[in-house]
Amino acid sequence: MLPLRDDNPSHTIPWINGLLILINLSAFVYLRVLHPHGMEAVGPRLGFIPYEFSHGIDVAPANLVPWPLTPLTAMFLHAGWLHLLGNLLYLWIFGDNVEDLLGHRRYLGFYLFCGIAAAALHAGVNADSRIPALGASGAIAGVLGAYLVLFPRARIHTLVFLGIYVKTFKIPAVALLGYWALIQAASALAEYRLQTAGGIAWFAHMGGFAAGLLVASLMKKNRRRRPGRKKRPGKISAAK
Repeated sequence: MLPLRDDNPSHTIPWINGLLILINLSAFVYLRVLHPHGMEAVGPRLGFIPYEFSHGIDVAPANLVPWPLTPLTAMFLHAGWLHLLGNLLYLWIFGDNVEDLLGHRRYLGFYLFCGIAAAALHAGVNADSRIPALGASGAIAGVLGAYLVLFPRARIHTLVFLGIYVKTFKIPAVALLGYWALIQAASALAEYRLQTAGGIAWFAHMGGFAAGLLVASLMKKNRRRRPGRKKRPGKISAAK
């Protein structure tokens, strides 16, 4: 299944979401096209390496930033075009509504927090791994978790592949994102049980998703405790 767009309009300009997309795209183009040494040289020096956090050291090759900052730098690097475009598609579809509800500054903080939570779970499960993890997947998984809580009934236009046939369906967000989370969890558990290290950081996805679920759930609970509070102009209900 491939999501294309949702039926959930935003009422503010999602400029933080757009800026995040632009930064990810620009970093990829720069490292792939303009940088003299390319992603192969820079990726391991800006990527998130679990071993560095579990042992508190910078392993070779030396990082370009202090190792505690690599969870942030890794969020804006991608291994290939499919990796990049898949992430940005999900961020484009689901990020604007979450930013609409959180506000610009809180959305940026939320996004970075989910990315750090993703790195933390990945490091906790793969403490001795020296393989650099790259990508915005963990942070975007947090956005998906928040969208699931805040807009469970929103309709997502989705391409569904049925053998040789391809059809578009409107699928409720709770079904689409619930299915996505199920795939991530099953893949993470299978990798853990088989002790295999693939090219996808499944536990990072789960860490970011859980962080997004938690933050959005707390936010909804807080809003319900203050029923007399007026809505901010231009904000939409989280019940969609």
